[in-house]
Amino acid sequence: MKKENYLRHQAKRLTEGQINRRRFIMSALATGVTLPTAMSLATKAEAMTPKKGGLLRVATGYGSTTDVLDPSTSENGFSLNVIYSRGNHLTEVSNTGELIGELAESFEPSSDAKTWVFNLRKGVEFHNGKSLTPEDVIATFNYHRGEDSKSAAKGLLTAVTDIRKDGDNQVIFELETGNADFAFIVSDYHLMIMPEDGGSISDPNSGVGTGGYVLDAYEPGVRAKFTRNPNYWKEGRAHFDEYELLSILDTTARQNAVMNGDVQYADSIDPKTVALMQRVPTLDILEVTGTQHYTFPMRLNVEPFGNYDLRMALKYSLKRQELVDKILLGHGAAGNDVPVSSAMPFLNTELPVHEFNPEKAAEHYKKSGHSGPIQLSAADAAFAGAVDAAQLIAASAKEVGIDIEIVREPNDGYWSNVWNKKGWSACYWGGRPTQDWMYSAAYTADTEWNDTAWKDTDAAMRFNQVVVEARSETDQGKRKDLYWEAQRLLQDDGGAIVAMWANYIAAHSKDLAHDDAVAANWENDGNKLMERWWFA
Repeated sequence: MKKENYLRHQAKRLTEGQINRRRFIMSALATGVTLPTAMSLATKAEAMTPKKGGLLRVATGYGSTTDVLDPSTSENGFSLNVIYSRGNHLTEVSNTGELIGELAESFEPSSDAKTWVFNLRKGVEFHNGKSLTPEDVIATFNYHRGEDSKSAAKGLLTAVTDIRKDGDNQVIFELETGNADFAFIVSDYHLMIMPEDGGSISDPNSGVGTGGYVLDAYEPGVRAKFTRNPNYWKEGRAHFDEYELLSILDTTARQNAVMNGDVQYADSIDPKTVALMQRVPTLDILEVTGTQHYTFPMRLNVEPFGNYDLRMALKYSLKRQELVDKILLGHGAAGNDVPVSSAMPFLNTELPVHEFNPEKAAEHYKKSGHSGPIQLSAADAAFAGAVDAAQLIAASAKEVGIDIEIVREPNDGYWSNVWNKKGWSACYWGGRPTQDWMYSAAYTADTEWNDTAWKDTDAAMRFNQVVVEARSETDQGKRKDLYWEAQRLLQDDGGAIVAMWANYIAAHSKDLAHDDAVAANWENDGNKLMERWWFA
């Protein structure tokens, strides 16, 4: 152990320039390692030293021709990546999973968590040369809070009653009720800080931000091209000279692109091809267990999904482990109809397990009074294997007398034309670090992204009350009880079928290097690989 610690210390000195390669090798030899091993350790340490330069090309499985630059309506991984490339937020989740300040150097709540103070960094500039001010932050948040706002983050900010500045670099948020997780909320990717003009955000589609890369070209659903921001305020970040993001929805084409060297990184790798790609000598496979989950939301405002017994019949008609085995090939775990994983606080460990139960499914289906086919829309734009998953769902439902008709939708436009509109569809969620954030993003009555339209039942109304109560509760025991109740209500009455928890799987060139820790809050190192990675 002493030898390992010494070598680790010497490697750190090498990467920081305190000693040269020859000195490192000599010190390694002194510990008894062989010359080839010492040289290999030196090469590995040098590869971990971030270097500037090069063009990074990334293929992503997301994107739509209906995408826009306005952060407020971002709805897929392509847009999210564009936001993180060109902009920053008040806070961010680091690659080690910690919440840290980003444009806010520090932040602190009042004792009741109803007042939050954010101290802005000095010397930060937008790409157009404008200095960051409290007015930019205030205008950005008010843009999302506006009465006519269609922002997906509007529901996250309903408790905000006032935003004001104090001095030259302080922004104060007043909340109607306390929220112990508010510092997490302001890291939501929609809430990228934009430059104000005359007290408001005049052009949310301008592309101007404070991020590590300047947007040079943008073709919705096709590509986005960037060059490094020479005035980026973060030290030791944004190493590439250029960055190009390509939307390649076809899984095979995306995987071929990285195998052929046309791109250096590809996300959303099909689990069925992992073993094959592991044999490619130029590639590494990156797999991270995070909060990503695959769902099949049923909209209660579209018949027949307003029927409680029909929803329960469908929940009990899924063979969830079969989906994990055949769609994820074991690269994940079965879901239980709540968007809460064991990595999140206050998981209810006493919920009934929703698994294939033909007796319960048939009982609920009979009580529903429904007959005839039920349409399920799917496209692999939702997630790799979504169409195959829908077919497996239809097959297991058929065993209990439920007729499901699969509607294969086009990949392009799926998120604007199908999801959050049609009665039953395939979907993915990247997840959120806290229950309040996840609920506020997708399940509370006031969010644009309530893709189940679960708002008006007695259980839904109670759920919304519980979420508000839990948000401001500082007693951890009482908070746990509230979140356990929220999960019971959601699992039983809600319209979400949370079928699988899926690992993030990507393939990348061995020429790329990164820190030992890789973020799990989003895929692609928290969708910040363009900022955190470099060419070895």
